[in-house]
Amino acid sequence: MSTYFRDTAGLRPDASEAASGEIVGGLLDLLHRNAPAEAFAALLAKVDALPDALPEKPGLIERVRMATAVRNRIEMHEQRERGMLAVIESAQDLSGRLDLQELLKAITTRARNLMGAHLCWLTVVDAQSGTFQVVAADGAISLRTSGMTAGRNLGVAGVVTATRLPFSTPDYLHDTRFVHDPALDETFRDEGIAALVGVPLIRENQVIGLLFVADRYHRSHTALDVSILCTLATHAALAIGNARAFAEAQEALHRADRAHSELERHVRDVQGATEAHEQLTSLLAKGAPLGVLCASIARQLGGDILVLDEAGQVIGIGAALVETGTAASAYAAGGEHSLALSRALRESRKAGRSVPAYEHHGELCRAIAVIGGNDMLGAVLLFRGEDLGGVALRTFERSSNVIGVVLLSQERAEAEKSRDMSSLLRTLIAPRQGEPRLSHERAARFGLDLSQPLVLLVVDFQQSTTGFWSRRLRADILTDEQVLDDVDGALVLICSAVRAYGAIERFKAFFGRQTGHHYLGVLSRPVASAAEVPAVYAATRRGLSVLGRLGMRSGIVAQHELALYSVLFETHDHASLTSFLHAVLGPLIVNDGKRGLELASTLLAYFDNNQNAKATASRLDLHVNTVRQRLASVAERLGPWSDASRALELHMALRLWNLCAADGSTKAVPTER
Repeated sequence: MSTYFRDTAGLRPDASEAASGEIVGGLLDLLHRNAPAEAFAALLAKVDALPDALPEKPGLIERVRMATAVRNRIEMHEQRERGMLAVIESAQDLSGRLDLQELLKAITTRARNLMGAHLCWLTVVDAQSGTFQVVAADGAISLRTSGMTAGRNLGVAGVVTATRLPFSTPDYLHDTRFVHDPALDETFRDEGIAALVGVPLIRENQVIGLLFVADRYHRSHTALDVSILCTLATHAALAIGNARAFAEAQEALHRADRAHSELERHVRDVQGATEAHEQLTSLLAKGAPLGVLCASIARQLGGDILVLDEAGQVIGIGAALVETGTAASAYAAGGEHSLALSRALRESRKAGRSVPAYEHHGELCRAIAVIGGNDMLGAVLLFRGEDLGGVALRTFERSSNVIGVVLLSQERAEAEKSRDMSSLLRTLIAPRQGEPRLSHERAARFGLDLSQPLVLLVVDFQQSTTGFWSRRLRADILTDEQVLDDVDGALVLICSAVRAYGAIERFKAFFGRQTGHHYLGVLSRPVASAAEVPAVYAATRRGLSVLGRLGMRSGIVAQHELALYSVLFETHDHASLTSFLHAVLGPLIVNDGKRGLELASTLLAYFDNNQNAKATASRLDLHVNTVRQRLASVAERLGPWSDASRALELHMALRLWNLCAADGSTKAVPTER
C-alpha cells in the first residue's frame, strides 16, 4: 500500500484496483486488531490525500469512514458490556456482601473504573445535621476529600436533591448554574477537580445520598455513562436501605430479647421473693433465732447482714455464702461512718424505706430502721458490692419487718424476764425478804441457788444512765447463777460466789470495749445464805459512797478493804477525808513526794506484817537495815507512833491512803500547807 501511495499517477487500471483491494484489506486488519481510533483517522487522512483524479478515491474514503463507524459501534458495545457487567457485579454484591461499608466502597471503585474517572465518592444524608457526608471514596489524593460535607441547598448536591435527576458539569469551579459552597470549592481546588457528574440515591421517594465521579480535566459524559452511574446509585440506595432495615430488625430483635430477658428476670425475682418470704415466715413460725434469720437473708440477697440495737451495737450477723468484702466486719458503733448512718436511719424512719447510708472500700451499706410501735427497736444493714433494685430491694425491706417481729418478741421476753429478775433482786436485798421458799423457787429459774454462798456487786456509773447499761449487761455478759438490775441509780449484781471472779472479769472487759465512762464498784464478801444479803447490800452501798468521797475515779474495790472506813466515814465528805489524811500522814506523804522515798508504803507493809522488820524486808525485797532506817525516818517526821492507839490510827490512815493511790487518784493525797 505504501508503494501505491508513492506512485499513484502512473497506475494502470488493473493496478489501481489492486491498490483499492490492499486498502480494504488494511481496514479489515485494523478492525481485526481492534486498533484505536487514531489508526483509522491516520488511514483516512492518507486516503484523503490521494489525487482527486483517482476514480476510486470517493469509494475508499467512504469505506474508511464505514470501518471507523463499525469500530466505534464495537467500542460502544464493549462499553455497554462493561457497564452491564459492573451492574451485574453490583447486584451480586448486594446479595453476597454483608458489610455495608465494603459494599459502598466496591460500588465507588467500580464506578470510577467504569467511567475512567480520576475519583469517585458516595455521600449519605446525616440524620442529625441534615447534610451529605462522604461514607466511601476512591481515587482521592487529598485528606479533605474523604471528609467532605455538603448542604442540601449548595453545589451540585443542591441541584440533584431538588430535581432528583443526574447533573453534570465539565467545569465545576466556573459553573454558574448553582450556588457554590466555599468550603467545597476549596477542597475541589486542592484535589484539582474540573469535571463532575452526580446522581441521586433514591429510596422511598426520598434522596438519601449522592454518587459522584470527577475528573481533573474538562470532560463531558455520555448518556450511557450517566445511565450506568444511575444504576449503580440505585444499587447503593438499595444496599443502604437494606442495611438500615436489617439494623432496625436487629434492634427490634435485641429489644425483644431484652424484654424477654427482663420478663424472665422479673419472674425469677418474683419467684425468689415469694420463696424468700415463705422461708422467712417459716423460720419465724418455728421460732428461729435472730442469727439464723440473718444468715437466711444474707444468702438470699448475696451480701452481709448486720442487725443493730437502738444503741448501734451489733446483735445479729449474717454472711453470704460467697465472700463479699470487709465492710461488715469493719463496722463499729460510733465509728467513722456513724454520722452518715445516723442520718440514713433518720431518713429511713421518716420514709419507711431503706436508704443508702455510706460506702466503704467498694461496698455500699444500705440501712433500714426497724420500728416497733412508736419506738425504734434497731436497724438492719446490708453490705454489697452493688446496690439492690426492684424485687430484691423490696425483699430486703420486707425482711426488716420479720426482724422487727423478732426484736419486738425478744424485747417483750426480755422485759418480762427483767421484771421477774428485778422483783427477785429487790426481794433479796429488802430487809423483809418474805417467804424463803418462794424466793428459792424464783431464783432457781435464773439458775441461782440461794442455798450456796453468794456475793453482791454494786456499781455506780457516775453520770451515765444506769438503766441503759443494765439492759446492755443483761444482754451481753449475764449468765446463769446471776441476777442484775438497776436499783436506786446503781447497778446491783448477785451471783454465786464461785462465779464472782468470772463475772468481774466480764464486766471489766465489757466496759473496756464499749465505753470510756468511769465507774466505781464495791464487791461484797461471800455470804452463806440469802438472809445475810440485806445487811451486806447496805454495807456495800455505804462503801460505794465512801469511794466517791475518797475521790477515786474508776475501779472495783472489795468490801473488806472498805469495811472500817464505811463505818467511820460514811457521813464525811471529801474535804474531811482529805483533812484526816493530812493531819495523820501529811509530813510523811509530803516528804515522799519531794525526795522520792517510799516511807508511807514501807510503814504500811510493816503494819501489815505484824510490825516484823524481817518479814517486811522480805515482802518489799529490801535489806532489813534499809527497813529499819526508813522506820527511823518515819519516827523523825511523825513522832512516837509505837503505842497501840497511835499505831491503829496510822495503820487506818495508811490503808485509806493506799486505797486512793491504787486508783491513781491524787485528790485525797495531802499536800504541804
